[in-house]
Amino acid sequence: MQIAAHEARSGHRRLAEELREIVDDAKARRRIDSPVPNTRPKGDLATILRASYPKTLLADIILGKSLSVQILRLIREQRHASRILRYGLAPRRKLLLPGPSGTGKELTASVLAGELGLPLFQVRLDGLKTNFMGKAAAKLRQVFDATSQTRGVYLFDEFDGIGWRRGLANDVGENCRVLNSILLMNEQDRSHSLVIAATNHPNLLDGALFRHFDDVPQYELPDQSQISKLLKNRLSGNARTHVRWNCLADIGTGLSFAEVARAANEVLKDALIRGCDRIGETEIRIMLEERKSIAEKLRTEEVFR
Repeated sequence: MQIAAHEARSGHRRLAEELREIVDDAKARRRIDSPVPNTRPKGDLATILRASYPKTLLADIILGKSLSVQILRLIREQRHASRILRYGLAPRRKLLLPGPSGTGKELTASVLAGELGLPLFQVRLDGLKTNFMGKAAAKLRQVFDATSQTRGVYLFDEFDGIGWRRGLANDVGENCRVLNSILLMNEQDRSHSLVIAATNHPNLLDGALFRHFDDVPQYELPDQSQISKLLKNRLSGNARTHVRWNCLADIGTGLSFAEVARAANEVLKDALIRGCDRIGETEIRIMLEERKSIAEKLRTEEVFR
């Protein structure tokens, strides 16, 4: 700053301004990009937060084009957060991820942690609601305090478990207090951490929650091309030639990414047990049909539960 002041007095105003910007950028980056210690939650937080350090990258997962653009945009904004903050703007860091089970919501949180070199803290809702009934708001406060103390990706999975719509038949006073606490704490949160809320049942969420997130990317079941790509990624190295991946993908339509991946893993395990060097199209088709039958049965039971 002394050099910048000297250059300004010497008439080199452009150079002085650039030096000031470098200093300001370094100060901001010290707060945002400082290394995160490899630590685990302690005390009460250990019952609420589960820490991990993912290495998953965006290239490791299959997402639709629109969804990939949204996730990449958040990563870029986080990588240039200091520049954005210097102009009085805020980078995206709060996401609500609605969509069917197995479509990549939790994996997206791992990708964000891996791409940004941050720890992933999964919020254990059983620790909030079962063990500490009546004190859930205080435990939530501890979580949001942690976002300021340790920068990371904080994932609230099955978010509908604490953010359900007011006025539902099973609503009680405690649920309303928890919801109001979430709204208030999320609004007041000024940390540099990422807050990710994932839900399989967005229809159960209170409408006020949607306004408290920077983005609400929509997660859907994979289409035929995405299923084909996933099967190729998992099995092409062990499959026979001339496997009709598009035909197999057509059979798998209606399955989630997780279910397709599970079917592929089952095929590989079966081949290892039988000592087969190459996997045929028939084996893959049979496993996809089996997984589809199981998935349809589970969904039917869910409807009538």
